[in-house]
Amino acid sequence: MIIGVPKEIKTHENRVALLPGGVTKLKENGHRILVEEGAGEGSGFPDEQYEAAGATVLEEVEELWAEAEMIMKVKEPLEVEYPRMRGGQIIFTYFHFAASESLTEAVIESKSIAIAYETVEKEDRSLPLLIPMSEVAGRMASQEGAKYLEKPQGGRGILLGGIPGVKPANVMVLGGGVVGVNAAKIAAGMGANVTIMDINIARLRQLDDWMPKNIDTMFSSRVNIQRMLPQMDMIIGAVLNPGAKAPHLITREMLPSMQKGTVLVDVAIDQGGCFETSTPTTHDDPVYQVDGIVHYCVANMPGAVPYTSTLGLTNVTLPYAVDIANKGWEQAIKDDPELQKGLNIAGGDIVYEPVAEAFNLDYTSLERTV
Repeated sequence: MIIGVPKEIKTHENRVALLPGGVTKLKENGHRILVEEGAGEGSGFPDEQYEAAGATVLEEVEELWAEAEMIMKVKEPLEVEYPRMRGGQIIFTYFHFAASESLTEAVIESKSIAIAYETVEKEDRSLPLLIPMSEVAGRMASQEGAKYLEKPQGGRGILLGGIPGVKPANVMVLGGGVVGVNAAKIAAGMGANVTIMDINIARLRQLDDWMPKNIDTMFSSRVNIQRMLPQMDMIIGAVLNPGAKAPHLITREMLPSMQKGTVLVDVAIDQGGCFETSTPTTHDDPVYQVDGIVHYCVANMPGAVPYTSTLGLTNVTLPYAVDIANKGWEQAIKDDPELQKGLNIAGGDIVYEPVAEAFNLDYTSLERTV
């Protein structure tokens, strides 16, 4: 199979979908790898390393898309990339379709094969290709939130961990999954008082047993969230419904109950955001205010730490990529139930129900597609 790795073009997205070591592995399996010039430089992997591993480095990205039978990316195709997709071409990347109707329509129209990292799912319902980036984004959420609590950044002017004689900040984390746990760990490690909210009581019991003493747990309900908002200095949205739009846990009408300069960090922004007032932002222009409340809604947070993120991501994506390349997408998903869950759109049909539900579009069962 001919596999193409284009350079990411989203603002300050420096990750790359395949490392030189991954090129070697795919070459050993008999595949040809095309890498766009400069694709790995942002992560610390120059073209020379790809060439040494056996990849062909191309200057023209259009040529890469035209030749490749499978495209490996990190972020979803952007509008300029829509015309490059073609029927039967496999695109293996983070799609987050439920957050973008235009992307969904473009992939349907292209009749390409969209396998989404974020919905590959193990039997225990864990998301192996999302976990490492969730770990990065969760840890970054507290780090970035702490920065924007500073007065020059628009925040309340509070040091997250306080000092002797001055209380630390209060942090609410909405969601007790991978993102939430990692956000809570970092915030607690910096000395903040943290409350994790979730609707899963069994999960809250588990967290209560092994999280640090400055982390409390609370059942997530509208009443409990509203009651806590006036006391909070930072709120991290870490809620995920795989492949579907995130629920709005904090509405516009709740904002006046918060203190001016409170910071909201919406890690669910890739799935539409879990705050009603969330709008995607970039690393160039990461924050904005609504009613005096600071919103940080960067849609590709891990792109700011590309070396760590790229290593973490490619560690888990490469085995699936090898499987797809060796067997072809149809046989690969027949053989692997985990990969089967990753197939979202195939040949113009939506085969992942939450995506169809997000935009009230037709859903086709996988059995009719493969």
